[in-house]
This record gives sequence, C-alpha cells and structure tokens, in this order.
Amino acid sequence: MNINATLFAQAIVFAILVLFTMKFVWPPIAKALDERALKISEGLAASEKAKSELAVANKRVEEELSKSRNESATRLADAERRAQTVIEEAKARATDEAAKIVASARQEAEQQVVKAREALREQVAALAVKGAEQILKREINPGVHAELLARLKTEL
Repeated sequence: MNINATLFAQAIVFAILVLFTMKFVWPPIAKALDERALKISEGLAASEKAKSELAVANKRVEEELSKSRNESATRLADAERRAQTVIEEAKARATDEAAKIVASARQEAEQQVVKAREALREQVAALAVKGAEQILKREINPGVHAELLARLKTEL
C-alpha cells in the first residue's frame, strides 16, 4: 500500500472521529462543564451572601453583647447602691438601738441610785434611832416617833 493512500485514509478516519466527537461526545461534556460552572457561580454567590449575613449576624451579636454588658453594669451599680443604702440603714438602726440601750442603762442606773439612796436613808434612820437609844439609854417607841423618822428620811 501506498503511504499517500494510508495518509489519506487516516485523515478521513480522523475527520470522522472529529465529527463523531463533535456531534455525540462534545455536547454532553460542554453541558456538564456549563452545569459545573453554574454550580460554582451559585456556590460563590451563596458564599458571598452567607459571608454578608455572617457579618450582619456578628454585628448584631456585638450589639447584643454590648447591650448586655451595659445592662449588667447598670444592674451591678444598682445593686451596689442598694447595698450601700441597706448598710446605711443598718448603721442608723444600730445607732438608734445603741442610743436606746444607753438611755435604758442610764435610767436603770438612776433607778438603782434612787433605790440605794432609799435603802441608805432607811439604814441611817435605823442607825440614828439606835444611836439616840444608846444616848438616852432608854427605849424609843418607833410608833410614837414615826413622824420624826419620816422627816429625818426626807432630809437625808
């Protein structure tokens, strides 16, 4: 066989192969490539959209966090003010109670002083009667001299 005929036959087979490939093989491959490109572009668009939504969500989260921090700081300050108020009230009540206790103790001490004076007056009166009895060497009737003893008590 001749090389020219072989070369011509190979060219015809190659042309048939190219036509067959362009008619039956190339359209499904092109379609698959187009679908793949469409999916990739949709994925990129979804990615950009998700990225923007993530940025918006992060911004909202930061706003909520700052809002929560401000609220917690406000609540903490309120709690501290309330605690300070309660402490001041407790101090005032304690001071009032201490003043009441001191006043009660003073009143009780005054009552005890009065009782001690009364007891001392009675003892002095009894001693005076005994002393007068011994001086006079005779018995003094307490019933007769009760008025004298009462005056003596009031003078003491």
